[in-house]
Amino acid sequence: MTPQTTVADAAARELVPRKGLRGHPWLTLVSVAIGVMMVALDGTIVAIANPAIQKDLGASLADVQWITNAYLLALAVALITAGKLGDRFGHRLIFLIGTTGFALSSGLIALSGSVSAVVGFRVLQGLCGALLMPAALGLLRATFPAEKLNMAIGLWGMVIGASTAGGPIVGGLLVEHVNWQSVFFINVPVGVLALVLGVVILKDHRAENAPRSFDILGILLLSAAMFCLIWALIKVNAWSWGDGRTLVFLAVAAVCFAGFAVWQYFFREPLLPLRLFRSVPLSAGTVLMLLMAFAFMGGVFFVTFYLQNVHGMSPVDSGLHLLPLTGMMIVAAPTAGAAITRVGPRIPLVAGMLCTAAACFGMSTLEPGTGTVRMSVWFALLGLGLSPVMVGATDVIVGNAPLEHAGVAGGLQQAAMQVGGSLGTAVLGAVVASRVDHLLPENWSAAGLPPVPPDKAAQVSDLVAFGVAPVPPGTPPDVAGRIAGVAHDTFVSGMNTAFSVAGWVALGAAAVALLTKRGANAGAAPGAGHI
Repeated sequence: MTPQTTVADAAARELVPRKGLRGHPWLTLVSVAIGVMMVALDGTIVAIANPAIQKDLGASLADVQWITNAYLLALAVALITAGKLGDRFGHRLIFLIGTTGFALSSGLIALSGSVSAVVGFRVLQGLCGALLMPAALGLLRATFPAEKLNMAIGLWGMVIGASTAGGPIVGGLLVEHVNWQSVFFINVPVGVLALVLGVVILKDHRAENAPRSFDILGILLLSAAMFCLIWALIKVNAWSWGDGRTLVFLAVAAVCFAGFAVWQYFFREPLLPLRLFRSVPLSAGTVLMLLMAFAFMGGVFFVTFYLQNVHGMSPVDSGLHLLPLTGMMIVAAPTAGAAITRVGPRIPLVAGMLCTAAACFGMSTLEPGTGTVRMSVWFALLGLGLSPVMVGATDVIVGNAPLEHAGVAGGLQQAAMQVGGSLGTAVLGAVVASRVDHLLPENWSAAGLPPVPPDKAAQVSDLVAFGVAPVPPGTPPDVAGRIAGVAHDTFVSGMNTAFSVAGWVALGAAAVALLTKRGANAGAAPGAGHI
């Protein structure tokens, strides 16, 4: 027996819980899953609440996109830094801070009375979510041995899928019977529960060679680069690609990314060690997460508007119609974890992205009058395709990173997902808006409707981009019907184009998945508890 083995075994025995609950692997999974559940619950609840927020606060399409994008942007900017904080100061502490801040910021959003306040507190909520997410993965990586890690991540994904599935129903009931503010208040008791469980159960695990310094310049360069890139993409629909402001922000982003890469190469303990990307599977897993999120989040952003504004569903009904998507994720996530443990991640990841592409192309055929059964088939196929990617890409990225960089790897995985979602929402939002602007005048004229006054044209296009029929008060029923038909047809055409783009992106992700393989560093951590 080698001295190293003796030390590792002793550490493992020391960390096996002998008394009480602290450090137990499966209870750790329950604790972190409840914390991360807030993030998943928040995403689907807010999607259902967006139409109500838009009406109550008089928000524009850009405002509603910012309610989503501000949160995603804050997550994307802070996740890698938050992962480094976990590696440096311990994932337990960072997880508890993130959980507390997320619940608090949710309550502040609920108390807000303006779009600017909602967006501002969504930024704070995103920053706290950034602390929480990679810390949760770091705790799982450090607690579970290799042969149980995929299953743990699969069950963790199932819990997230369950909260995602419950979000539309809970959110719909709250929006319909209380108000949109209540969908944020619900995070407060969930956060309190996660905090109490975390204090009692979670045990800190730190690698012996964890980083001791902090890369302030790297944080500033990466944050500036990410912010300028996403800001340019979000504003491009209003500014246009050739606008000087767009080009300036893109140029600043490129310079900051280049400066960040150079600095990471020379700094002794960099924020994001570039040697991590020598691993082809890790790099492929990161790109895969970005492309998957682009297709999924960018496309699904418009589904709630399609269900509520085109089909005229209540928030509860629209939530029920999304159950085939999120419910399939509940069923498929643990199954995907078991399959990945048995055959490795490559085959499940490729199959998952092919299913996702098929679902996106299927949703590009939706029409204003499409029935529930047809919609449900495509939603269920999308959920089936996403599950192995959520589980497998996490394993590929975190498992191919050394234990001392588990937090950074978790942050990288989540950052890729959030950047992809933000890019997808911005780019596909621009696709829908551009399609609406192109088709609306022609469709309006073909329906024999009176011309829209020039000073109202932008407002009418903005409403149609939500799927809303811009019917003025007192409009005769036959004219109102024609306006609604034009608005819904035009919006659905834009949405179909967006889903077609998402489908091609998903096919590209399937090709990237061919480069993945099981984590080279996925062995049991020295402090992993026995199960």
